Amino acid sequence: MDKNQLGIQAMQAGKYEEAAAYFSEAIAENPTEPVHYINFGNLLAGLNEFEKGLRFYEKAIEIDENAATAYYGAGNIYFNQEQFDEARKMYLEALKKGLDESDLYFMIGLSHQNLNQGKLALPYLQRAVELNEEDVEARFQYGLALAGLEMIDEAVEQFQAVIRKDEEHADAYYNLGVAYVFHDKPDLAKEMFESALKYDPGHMLAGHALKLMNSEG
Repeated sequence: MDKNQLGIQAMQAGKYEEAAAYFSEAIAENPTEPVHYINFGNLLAGLNEFEKGLRFYEKAIEIDENAATAYYGAGNIYFNQEQFDEARKMYLEALKKGLDESDLYFMIGLSHQNLNQGKLALPYLQRAVELNEEDVEARFQYGLALAGLEMIDEAVEQFQAVIRKDEEHADAYYNLGVAYVFHDKPDLAKEMFESALKYDPGHMLAGHALKLMNSEG
């Protein structure tokens, strides 16, 4: 097994110093292989060593400008530092370079959402769900994007699908409750807010909404 594979195994086992040593050796043996730099970048990013991780991704891109996963890794670092516009640019480069995965579309959508660009987020979140129908969080964020654009019926379908996959998803119940208020269905709305509080007793928004509805009779 080569040093790169040994490094990945060590990283997965939580042996980070050992992983770093293997990746360093892999780079020393083959300094023009971008994958070694990408894996070292992944290790550093996972340890919140963002600036160092970014340098390794940049080195991978310098060696191979089509190294799509290096752009994706750099995007994740920018996203985790709440530099959402920089993250979006990196993710779009990864897409342009051929990366075609649900997680990438999800992160592009989230970046747009954090930039208050709901219309731009929508197709990426939709694509993320199409590529991985089991991804509950992608579906929930897709529902939020739909709701934000006042596509309430479509949002309700997504939130209901989230609950079918994860019956304890308090935020999905809360947002269903909001949708039912919008549709003037107070009994259903109360039921959803109560369900949100059942699974998350500290859900402040659901608690406030339920209190407001009860005070109105």
